[in-house]
Parts: sequence; C-alpha cells; structure tokens
Amino acid sequence: MLITFAAMLKRYFPILDWLPNYKKSYWQGDISAGFTVGIMLIPQGMAYALIAGLPPVYGLYAALVPNLIYALTGSSRKLAIGPVALDSLIVASGLAALKLTNLEDYIAAALFLAFFVGLLQLTMGFLKMGFLANFLSRPVVSGFTSAAALVIAISQLKYILGISVESLDTTSTLLEIFEKIGQTNTLDLLIGLGGIVLILLIKRLHRKLPAAMAVVILSILAVYYLPIQGGNLALVGEIPSGLPSFEMHIANTDDWSRLFPLALTLTFISFAEAMTMAKAVEEKSNQYYTDANQELRALGISNIVGSFFQSYPANAGLSRTAVNVNEGAKTGMASVISALVVALTLLFLTPFFSYLPKAILGAIILVAVYNLIDIKYPVELFKQRKDEFFLLVFTFLTTLLIGISEGIIIGVLLSLFLLINRISNPHIAILGRIQGTDYFKNIVRFQNEVETKPETLILRFDAQLFFGNKDYFKKELSKQIKAKGEALKYVVLNAESINYIDSSAAKTLERIIEELHVKGIEFLIAGAIGPTRDIFYSSGLIDIIGKENFFVQTHEAVDYCEDSKTKNKIQEKISLQSKT
Repeated sequence: MLITFAAMLKRYFPILDWLPNYKKSYWQGDISAGFTVGIMLIPQGMAYALIAGLPPVYGLYAALVPNLIYALTGSSRKLAIGPVALDSLIVASGLAALKLTNLEDYIAAALFLAFFVGLLQLTMGFLKMGFLANFLSRPVVSGFTSAAALVIAISQLKYILGISVESLDTTSTLLEIFEKIGQTNTLDLLIGLGGIVLILLIKRLHRKLPAAMAVVILSILAVYYLPIQGGNLALVGEIPSGLPSFEMHIANTDDWSRLFPLALTLTFISFAEAMTMAKAVEEKSNQYYTDANQELRALGISNIVGSFFQSYPANAGLSRTAVNVNEGAKTGMASVISALVVALTLLFLTPFFSYLPKAILGAIILVAVYNLIDIKYPVELFKQRKDEFFLLVFTFLTTLLIGISEGIIIGVLLSLFLLINRISNPHIAILGRIQGTDYFKNIVRFQNEVETKPETLILRFDAQLFFGNKDYFKKELSKQIKAKGEALKYVVLNAESINYIDSSAAKTLERIIEELHVKGIEFLIAGAIGPTRDIFYSSGLIDIIGKENFFVQTHEAVDYCEDSKTKNKIQEKISLQSKT
C-alpha cells in the first residue's frame, strides 16, 4: 500500500523522483541555465505582457509562481514556463472581443482566464485526454503560428513608430497605422530600430549572450543619463515593486460562458506547444519520459495557482527552453533558480525599469517572433502534399484576416474534414500475381509484371471498413465486378489492411456476399488479422462467408480458386484462429 502511494506521489509530483537522486554534477548546468533563463524572462515577460494588453509587471508575475509550480509537477525537467508571445496574443484578441470598459476589469478577466485554462488543463489531465493534442496537425500549427507571428509583429508597430492605435483587428490596425504614419515619433522609431539592430548584432557575436537584457540595460541607462526624454518618448512608466499578492477571483456565470471558447482555445494551443517542445527535448536527451497527461496536470495546476498570484496564462517558451537545454539544465532546479532571479528583480530592481522605452520591448518582440515564421515547411508541402499545403494556407489566412481563435478552430475542423474524407475514400488496389512468384501486387503499379485471370478478382482495401466508407467499398467492388464480366467466379478480398469492421459495414458486407452468391460468385477472405477475424465470428459473417473460404495468404486463396487446393491443418488453424 505504501509503495503504491509513493508511486502515485512520484507520478503527480515528479520532483520526488529526481530530487532525492540529485547529483553535485548537476549544479553547474542548472545554475547556468536557471540564471540565463531568469535574465531572459525579465525583458520577455514585460514585452509579452504588452502583447496581452496588460501592464508589463504582469509578465513578471506570470514568470514567477507558474515556473515554481511546474518545477514541482512537470514531467519534463527542462521546459521553461512563463509568458509566451503566441498565448499572449490569444489573450489579447479574446479579451478585446469582450469590450471591457476599464483596465481593472481587463486585468481581472486575464487572471480569471488563467484559472479557467488551468482548470480545463487539470481536468483533461485527470481524464487522460493528452491524446487530443494529436488533432493539431503540423500544417495547422505551422499556418497558425506564422500568421500569429505576423499579427504580433503588426501589434507592436505602434510602439516602434510611437503612435496611438485604437483598432483591434489586424486589417484595421494596419490601415490605421498607414493613416497615422505621418505622426511617427522619430525618437521612438530610432530607438526601436536601434534596439533591433543591436539585438541582432549581439546574437551574431555569440548566440548565448543575453542580447535582449543587454539592450534593455543600455536603453535604460541612455534614457536616465541622456537628455532624450523631452521628445515624448513612450516609457514603460512606474512598475510596482514587491512580490505578487494573493487574490481570489470574483467571477459570475456570464464570465464562465463568455470566456469558455477562449479558454478552450488556449488550453489546446498551449498544451500542443508544450508537448511539442517536451517531446523534442526528451528525444534529444533520452534521459527521462514525458507523460502527456501529467504535463496537462502540471500546466493546469501551474496556471491555477499562478492565477491567485496575479499571473495571466503561462506556458512553455520555445527560446527559453532552448536556452535551458543549451546551458546544460539537468532538472527542474533550473526553473527554481530562474524564478528566484525574477523574484529578486520584483523586490529590488523594478524602479529602474520605469525608464525602459516601450519601443525596446517592441523591438524584442519583433526579433523573437521572426523565428516563428516558417517558410521552408510550406514550400516542402507545396511540392509534396498539395492538400496539406492548402490547409496550411487557409489556416494562415483565417488567423491573419479573421481572428486568432477562429484560425485555430477552423484549421482543426478543416484538418478533421480532410481526415474524414481520406478514410471515407481510402485507397483500393486490384491485385495480380507477379509472374513466377507468389507475390500479389497492384496491377496499376506493376502493369508489365503481373498476370490476372478473368475468373478471379483480387481486391485489397487499405482502411478499416466502417459506416463512413461502406458505400464506397460496395460501389468500387461493384464497378470491378462489372468490369470482369460474366467469366467471374471468385472475389478474393485481401483483408491485411482492414483492422476493424463496424456493424454497419458488416451488414453491407453480408448483403454483398448474398448478392454474389445469387450470381454464382464465391467470396473469399485472405490475410485477415486477429481483431478482424474476431469480428467475423462475433458478427456471424464467418458462417455466411464459410470457414472454408478463409485463407492466411492471398496466393493460398488464388490456388484454391484455380486448382481447388484444400488447406492443410496449420493453414486452417491460422486462418480461422480467434480469441472468441
């Protein structure tokens, strides 16, 4: 009993697994990674809070408590949790649609949203619904992410240009920017462009240098010591010092219903992002196993607890996770150290950040989101898979022109439509014997090598047989039977690729066999796998087809048709074996 309880604790709190086995050799990598990521989190956190439409300090809050909680509960030891650009944009677009009247209500909604997202993630984790992330196909994610990166970039142009923009959607924002381009604040523009150039130069010198933090420090010093504030330079302004206080959420029924679509979108997107990164890190290190359901629970509890300490939705950050890996992080201790760096900043350094130009935060975001735009993958799809290419483009345009939530929802629905279309119209091959062998291959692919007989039709159906494709199967089979003409005596179904037959398809198959028998045509099954044989027994099709018409391999069925060869005992046993 104690062993079972201990195992359960380790499953829900993976820190109990790695902390007792912590080695001194881990310290160097964890400290280096934790400190570097902590330094990154400060400018990133403030910048991403601006994307979300929140005061910059809330980005630091989102980098604190969720980071600590994930270190205790996450099954991945190297994910870096905190505010993320894409999630911040989803928060901004979703909350903007609510048309909240003041900043206090907006902040309260963002914090409650973190609680709501966490609750959904936690529930899905306990219901073992981690598999749902698989429904976010790569074309959908790529198209969505690239469009979101452009939306983020466009939303930051107002800080680079130093102009006021009231529009919320991307198209209107671009039009308003063009209309007000003459009002550009030269000082903001020079500082923003200078920040972009400086970040890129520092990164070019050495990729591991904290370029964003260096630019933040230099810009603060420039604003503080140089007489450049008189040019109406937009600054971050006063940032409250101290750690976030504990606050309960006040929400009514309307809040739950209005925020549900947004919370559901964030839940799926953030989990898909996190699992993609976690699996990539796991494969690279090959030192531990990432549990998808525990990741849902860990992200859920991190967001729930974080929301009570003024955190908006947090998630795993790609760039910060990459730094964790490159700096040699071994355990969640790196996350604890990075959270400590953020905590010390909140306690002692926030007064200095009041001199930080908003254009610098905009520059940091523009450089960060540039890497989210993927051009190579769409080009590959265009050459190889046109249907998936158009899925990517449609998701991209929907996200860019209509909205963030609509983009991902429509993208997922369209990808599911393509999936349903594929399984409803699966590949069907007519087989023939390769001359001089017992191999049976598609007559279209091996036109010059195969031989067929007018009295035998051999068909392979490359999918499960269910209510969605039973009519397609019947139509294609009828077409091939008609093409064979009156000489046809045998229909052999190669069932190697059929792993399931539902009740609707079983009934259709029964009617097909009865119709064939009326015409004097025998129906044979070759290569049926175990689960499919079980269905033949449970549905009664075994008696309709006849046990003598089941064969292990296609050539055995064809030999029976041509020479009336009977099966030996081992062939009969294997062809009819069933657990029922």
